[in-house]
Amino acid sequence: MANHGRSLLRLLSNQGMLLVLLLLCLFFSLLTLKQQSPEGESAGRSLARDILRQRGRDVHVLIAAGTSAEDAAFADAVQAELSRGGVNALAVVKGEPRDARMTLDQLAQKKERLDVVACNQLSASWLVFKDVPEDFPTLGNPIIETPRSYWWPTFLKSDNLLNIAQQIVVIAIVAIGMTMVIVTGGIDLSVGSVIALSAVISTLLMQEHLGNLNAGPAAMIGASLAAIVACGLIGLFNGTIVLVFRVPAFIVTLGMMFMAGGLAEKISRGETLYRIPESFVWLGRGTGMMGLPHAVLLMGLLYILAHILMSRTVLGRYLYAVGGNREAARLSGVPINLVTLFAYVSCGLLAGLGGVIMASQLKSGSMTFGQSYELYVIAAVVVGGTSLFGGEGKMTGTLVGAFIIAVIRNGMNLMGMSSGTQKIVFGAVILMAVILDSLKHFGWKRLLRS
Repeated sequence: MANHGRSLLRLLSNQGMLLVLLLLCLFFSLLTLKQQSPEGESAGRSLARDILRQRGRDVHVLIAAGTSAEDAAFADAVQAELSRGGVNALAVVKGEPRDARMTLDQLAQKKERLDVVACNQLSASWLVFKDVPEDFPTLGNPIIETPRSYWWPTFLKSDNLLNIAQQIVVIAIVAIGMTMVIVTGGIDLSVGSVIALSAVISTLLMQEHLGNLNAGPAAMIGASLAAIVACGLIGLFNGTIVLVFRVPAFIVTLGMMFMAGGLAEKISRGETLYRIPESFVWLGRGTGMMGLPHAVLLMGLLYILAHILMSRTVLGRYLYAVGGNREAARLSGVPINLVTLFAYVSCGLLAGLGGVIMASQLKSGSMTFGQSYELYVIAAVVVGGTSLFGGEGKMTGTLVGAFIIAVIRNGMNLMGMSSGTQKIVFGAVILMAVILDSLKHFGWKRLLRS
């Protein structure tokens, strides 16, 4: 029975987190189910087809939308689709209610007949269209047509799902390095401050030494690499102190957390560094294949490489061996010092990369970046099934854990939960993950006996 219990707990830890992620998605989907109003180009095409299907070619249409890019795309799509159907719109308004009133006045002076006003949800609320029969009687009594609404969870809207992926990129990338460190039996509390330091170093170099707003691609790459290498050296320092002086990693990295944060504040002089090229946002905000952000594609590539490293290479086996039984690994000829240093250096380098990505996303560098990220990163690793006792963990689990954290944050924001409530929920999630880890490691009976 005890073996069956441990097997069940191991299954829940390894595969159960994926089920938890799916259940969370279902939960927030049900809670955010609401009537959606389509916008943009696709909504414009759909509305134009409805108008043509219901009224044919003998229809006089005014198209109206607001001033945003999405509104303009809607209006252009309606006009193009109507034209393909053999209908030329009387006029297209891309502006405000007063612009619509001026257009209606011009149409009335020409004694045009107006059958339909094609609107999106914004322009449909303009009072000027509701008063057309009274204010412009020569135009007739036009019908206000809007794209058909539909029921769909706000959580599952494509822009929200992309937002989740964008929000989790930095945490997920840093969690790769944290997984290696925790697998070896250590921990790194400095990653949040290292993220801030990396963002400050990269943007400071561009702003003050590499051309400011005119920095070219080579300068941007050089500044980013310099920041990442500096953070790798911090990881090397952490690992060296842990190995040479036998100081617990918790204490070493806690001290480095304060040191890196203080250094970020000192070299930035407490200011936000923002005089950097617009093209620097390519990594953080740009999109690539299938419309996915570059940062998300990079995250996926790094997880593939990390998974191969941990599951298919000798170095990966060494990482597990060091965390599983350090003395046995040493007697087996595993270079435990080099393996431990590799884990801490990797964590530092990936935290540095996370800082560069955050600076690119926000087009600035600040000492406030990365605050509390060490907690989110550790939570993602632990929730993903990596044991705090060392020797166990998978990169795929860490990625699932990172998405669980992101989904919970996003879902609670959509539901309007307060910051305090969110912290309580996150604390409970972390505690549950740690309890499951302990049960998997020791079993019920051993814990009860102790």
